[in-house]
Amino acid sequence: MKAKWQTSALWFFISNVNSNFGRIKLPQTFIMKFIVSSSVLAKSLQTVSGVLNNNSPLPILSHFLFDIDRGQLDISASDLETTMTTSLKVETKDSGKVAVPARILLETIKTFGDEPLTFSLNNKTFGIEIGTGQGKFKLMGMNGEEFPKIPTVERASFIDLPSSVLAEAINKTIFATGNDELRPVMNGVFCQLSPDDVVFVATDAHRLVRYRRTDARSQTNVSFIMPKKPLGLLKSSLPSDDTQVHIEYNEANAFFSFPDCKLICRLIDGKYPQYEAVIPKENPNKLVINRSQFLNSLRRVAIFSNKTTHQVKLKIAGSQVQINAEDVDFSNEATELLPCNYDGVDLEIAFNSRFLIEMLSNLQTEEIQMNMSLPNRAGLITPVSDAKDSHEDILMLVMPVMIG
Repeated sequence: MKAKWQTSALWFFISNVNSNFGRIKLPQTFIMKFIVSSSVLAKSLQTVSGVLNNNSPLPILSHFLFDIDRGQLDISASDLETTMTTSLKVETKDSGKVAVPARILLETIKTFGDEPLTFSLNNKTFGIEIGTGQGKFKLMGMNGEEFPKIPTVERASFIDLPSSVLAEAINKTIFATGNDELRPVMNGVFCQLSPDDVVFVATDAHRLVRYRRTDARSQTNVSFIMPKKPLGLLKSSLPSDDTQVHIEYNEANAFFSFPDCKLICRLIDGKYPQYEAVIPKENPNKLVINRSQFLNSLRRVAIFSNKTTHQVKLKIAGSQVQINAEDVDFSNEATELLPCNYDGVDLEIAFNSRFLIEMLSNLQTEEIQMNMSLPNRAGLITPVSDAKDSHEDILMLVMPVMIG
């Protein structure tokens, strides 16, 4: 009888200990759930996907960070230099974060039309399940806590610019940036802010663009160099209206914020060239010509140019400009004549056709003016004054090539 009582007591003790151990010691698995429109999610993923680097040494950088809190989903992508976050509303009562593999998620989401998707995220295994009306898709994520921390901009100055102004500044300059790893400062856009105006400059040593706005100002004189990658991301995601973009910056980083989107990037460290010194001041030969006619003629004639130099020759005399290109190796040649207004001595000068075409394509005015001096000196291209935007000042410089 005594032995039977001891056995029962021991069994009760063990059962009670196991019950308490399971309740206190073992971590519970938590499933986060949210419902989101597939089309809204696809748009947000597409916005930040440009940050992703296919050759990243860190596996987690090939993931999106999903951060859920109070009915809002923040989606972030990072390459350590640039981090972009977009926000959208979702149906959920949960909160938490998980890193979701980007490639497979993007390829899956873009196949849907517009339908609700139910995401279930396991905070222990980081497994992800996407439920639809037709089926389920399972993939494995990573711990969201391991995603690189988004830096903050400390001791920052700031300026607010309309999104249309910032987008125009990027459009007018980014194409002229360089790709020289030995001169990284020329691989970005130089931003010069002052109490009088804001100036954006880009150059690759063969051409230069200076874009100035007199209707935007900073409280102090400051300058920094923005890398082209985050500028390209901004260009594709900025609202098309006059939404204010809040820009904070210090010596290391710049932070851009506008509705439902944030971008922070590391600035290029270095001293930008003294660009004003290369802009010629004396240019007595002035050519005014219809931009679209000139552009279309260059596009046609350039097809017959040498595929290495892309050279086109301009012979300007009186009220005509002759555009000529040839490729001696293949006996190809093209010539066109265009009317113009010209004030100067007869001049023959050659340029890289790709540079001219790109510059003219990034202007919108009906007519442009080319100011030149000698065949071996830079030519300046400016839009003929446009009364509808008197606050905009654009100057484009292109270096000539040796006539051969």
